[in-house]
Formats: sequence, C-alpha cells, structure tokens
Amino acid sequence: MPKINRSLIVLAALIPIWVVIGQDFTPSVFDRNDGSIPMNTQDPSFDLWSQLRDASNDPGREPGPFYPGRLNSAGVLSFFKLPIALTPEDLEAGEVDVAILGAPIDMGVGMRGAGNGPKSLRESLGVLDGGGLPHMHTGVAWKQVLTAVDYGDSPIDRFSIERSMPIVREMVREIAATGAIPIVIGGDHSLEYPDVAGVADVYGKENVGVIHFDAHYDAASDGYSGHLISHAQPIYRLIEEGHVLGSNYIQVGLRGYWPGEEGFRWMRENRFRYHTMVEIERDGWDAVMERILAEANDGPEYLYVSFDIDVLDPAYAAGTGTPEPGGLTPREVFPLVRALCTENNLVGFELVELNPLVDPGYTTVMNANRLVQECLTGIAMRRSGISDGGYLNPLTVDDGIPDP
Repeated sequence: MPKINRSLIVLAALIPIWVVIGQDFTPSVFDRNDGSIPMNTQDPSFDLWSQLRDASNDPGREPGPFYPGRLNSAGVLSFFKLPIALTPEDLEAGEVDVAILGAPIDMGVGMRGAGNGPKSLRESLGVLDGGGLPHMHTGVAWKQVLTAVDYGDSPIDRFSIERSMPIVREMVREIAATGAIPIVIGGDHSLEYPDVAGVADVYGKENVGVIHFDAHYDAASDGYSGHLISHAQPIYRLIEEGHVLGSNYIQVGLRGYWPGEEGFRWMRENRFRYHTMVEIERDGWDAVMERILAEANDGPEYLYVSFDIDVLDPAYAAGTGTPEPGGLTPREVFPLVRALCTENNLVGFELVELNPLVDPGYTTVMNANRLVQECLTGIAMRRSGISDGGYLNPLTVDDGIPDP
C-alpha cells in the first residue's frame, strides 16, 4: 500500500482551514457596524487538531492498538468491541487492516440527530456484535481474519460544517496512508466530500471509483444560502474539484422527486452510471445487481462505497433525516455490499445519515450495524482468497442428505 510524507499531510490539511477562515481577526478589531462576525482565531479552543493530538496527559505506552479491557464493563465502548488506536503510529505498529472512524457531523442535514450515529453504533452490541463467529452465509468470521480497530471520533466544530470538513479529510487521509481501510460512521452525507477526497489524496485523483447508495443524488450545485457543502452537495464538490471522474461514479437506489430533469442531464453530461428504483421495479433486483457488480469492475483499480441508510425503505430505516418511501430491503442490499467488498480493491466505506433520535424500534441501528459487518465480511473474504462475491458456505445451502 502506498505511503506518503506525514508532514505534507498536515500541511495539506491546514490549507482548507485557512481558505475557509480568511483573515486572522480578533474580537477587538473587526468592524461591529457591518453586521458580520468573523471568528476569533486566538481562542485556545479554535485549533481542533491540536486538541485531538494533545497526549500530554496520556499514560506512557508503546505504539499499537490497545483494548479497553475491563473498562467495557464500566461503560467504555468501542465499535464491535474492537481494540482502540489513536495515532498513525498505532495503526502501523499493529499492522491494522481496517480503522473505523466516527464523524459526528449533522450540521449539513437541516435537522440534528445524525451526529449521534457513531455513538449508537458503538452501543449496538450483544447479539448484533458479531465478527467473532462465522457469518452464516459465507462461513467467514471477519474478526478472525482482519486486524480492525476503533480509531475514535473526528473532532468537529459543532457550529460550522465548513470548519469540520478539513479535519475529517485529514483523519481519513492518515488512515489510508498507512495502508489501512478507513470505515467512516456518520454523521450526515456531507461527509462523502472529505471522506472520498481524503482517500483520493492517497491513491490519486481520478484513481478511485465510487458506488453511492442513496435515495437522493446529492449533487446540488447551489441553493443552500451560499453554503458550498451540505448533505445534498458532496458529489458536485467531488466532481467539480476533480477527485473522481463522473464515469467512475455509480448511483444506486434513486427515487422520489429529486433530481429532476436538470439533475439527470448533469449526470449524463458527466457520464454517470445510475440505477433508479424505476429500473429495479422494471427489471428486477437480480438483473440490476449484476449490472452494478459489472460496473464496479469497469473502472479504476480502487473502489469506495458510500452508503446512505435512506436508500433502504423507511420500513427498515425510519431513523434517518430524509426518508423516502419505496426503497430497497436489507435482503437485497446485504449481499450486494458484501459482494462489492469481496470482488473489489476497497479503499474506503462510509455509513451515513443514521439518526437514532428518530429510530422508533431500533430497526435502523440494527440494519446499520449489519451493513457495516457485511462490508467487513466481504473484506475478510477477499483476504481469505475468496474472489466470488456470491460465494456461499455449502453447509448453509445444502442439507447434507444424500440424493436417493
């Protein structure tokens, strides 16, 4: 896996912050009569990155992942009860395959709650924890194959989606630079911009393809009170800035009333490939799933999967900010996600728009948990030498009774 100079990583991360903030104002010097209020960059809490990397009070230890141990019983949680890593040095020393990062951003969705997504997934333990036992369909236990860690949460500015973007991108970039696969748990879908850009920073612009599961196409160019990033705009930003080619972008599950004709024209002009629920209803899921798998292999060497939980029908995922009736089912989606992560050189995965505050029956969290584990199972299948995403454990599909 490629590695890059970490000092360049930090420099690149700081540039977007400077662009967003502009001049270095203090409260005493700006013109209070024009109505604008710049940020106080002298505030000790302004530098989110230094807060994250302040290890002055940490106990001394050698680099590498570590387990919370008995602290699990005291309420200290991690994704899937995994060990914890805090720095790139931990990832490298532990030869980590997958690092799961929380990104509690919900300023870009218009309603709060998705910021609790990482916390809710960490809490979804018990029978949902999985990983230690073989996946019944495949016979592969991802925890026995992969070295995976909880990489904590990205620090964010809860009052500014723009300020939160660069540091998420930096954390995704530093995971990918070690050769580990970043799995990001959101948070709203604005995260697709820093997540995909962070991966492309490591693997190269136009070298990563994206499969985007969503009820909405999320490629609005404007119309959000002057904001250039929200949960409805990440794809436009990625294409406009050249991180991903439109021909390497595949949309799955679009439905409802957006986009209209203008949006579809924009996707066609940029050579997007898309699969609406209209196509699925007309041709059947099996046929469309085969097209998606073929298209995933018809592009660059690296693949990123962006999964907005609202691609599922609200019957299975009511806990999201913008539910849309008439969506996919878990039975359709699980094998496709597992197959994509098995058959392709996956370099990143995100699960976004999970809002546990409006999840009445724990259904959305349960399905989100299993979606991430389907991806992890697919990665483990590939590492185990299984290249067929449709592989099934013979013990689960054959009753063992000999033919007469």
